Amino acid sequence: MSAQVNPDLLLNLKEFGVEDASACFNCGNCTAICSLSTESTPFPRKIIRYLQLGLDDKLMQSPEPWICYYCGDCSDTCPRQANPGEVMMGLRRYLTSMYDWTGISRLFYTSKLFEVLSLLVMAAVVGLGFYIFHGPMITDRVALNVFAPNHVIELADLIMLAVLSFFLLSNAYRMSRAVMKNGPGAQEASGKGVLFGIPLSVYLKEGKEFILQFFTQKSFGACGTRSQRIQWIVHLLMMTGYSIVFLLVVVGIRWFQRDEIYAIWNPIRLLGYYSTFGILYGVTYAFIGRIKKSKTVYEHSHSTDWAFLIMLWLTAFTGILIHFTRLLGMPLSTYYIYVIHLMIAVPMLVIEVPFAKWTHQLYRPLILYLMKVKESAARVEA
Repeated sequence: MSAQVNPDLLLNLKEFGVEDASACFNCGNCTAICSLSTESTPFPRKIIRYLQLGLDDKLMQSPEPWICYYCGDCSDTCPRQANPGEVMMGLRRYLTSMYDWTGISRLFYTSKLFEVLSLLVMAAVVGLGFYIFHGPMITDRVALNVFAPNHVIELADLIMLAVLSFFLLSNAYRMSRAVMKNGPGAQEASGKGVLFGIPLSVYLKEGKEFILQFFTQKSFGACGTRSQRIQWIVHLLMMTGYSIVFLLVVVGIRWFQRDEIYAIWNPIRLLGYYSTFGILYGVTYAFIGRIKKSKTVYEHSHSTDWAFLIMLWLTAFTGILIHFTRLLGMPLSTYYIYVIHLMIAVPMLVIEVPFAKWTHQLYRPLILYLMKVKESAARVEA
């Protein structure tokens, strides 16, 4: 079967931060040095060759861009300074936009105007909503659940969760369908007890792989040097931090947002402290690295990388301020900072979770899980 060629692919990818793919002359050094590249999933060499040939369909079906964690070894040792690690990073942005059926990801990644306006409009909607609908502002004590009743916030959170999950999971399904197109049972139709030509029992059997990769990012930890292990730990801190705080404020808001102050050893309070530390430490580490350009992975920054880091840092920082103003008994400060906090957090969640940087948190472990499923199905067929 002939492959369809897109002659403008390299030009289009420049909008997503892929600048140097044409400099690669396919020596294979990057694939040889990468500790995560295997015989069954070789990269970055193969992927860059697809880019150069304009093979859009092949890229859509390739798991390799998501297996890469951008440790920087390939870029550090590239004899042509083609920066294969950054190429893989830009390609993940491109693929995110290709899997997104709404077109929002493409706009967010390729238009700075849309990026800024989308975040500002969402922030304005949140602020206007509080201006119109907020509860009484009691000033003799902090009464956050009178100003913003947690049962109302919980309902809004659950609606937002349902909408974001719909977009994220529908895009993840499109990615899964593309990646599973080739492999064991790929030509068989999906039906009862079968998904992408593979029995559901195989998916269930390998389910632990998704859980393991999602919560530990084990593959990132396999990158071998001390510097890379530090990078993995920092990334893990940040990822677990914002995952926990997301669950606390979206699913567990009735326990997390209470007017009484929990004891210092209360699990909810401890989880909040861990999340805040993980986010602030991880994001600050990334800020310093990007400003100093201290590592290859920090030499090139897309505008959406900065937007994600800034909004995540501000979300955690304003969360700390709310906590301190509550402890100090400062009601008006608590209410105003709470509104500012949500004007930052909600736009970040609405845009980043289904359409931008947060998709990586689902796509990476999902791809690694699907590759495990493919391997297991191949062994069964053999």
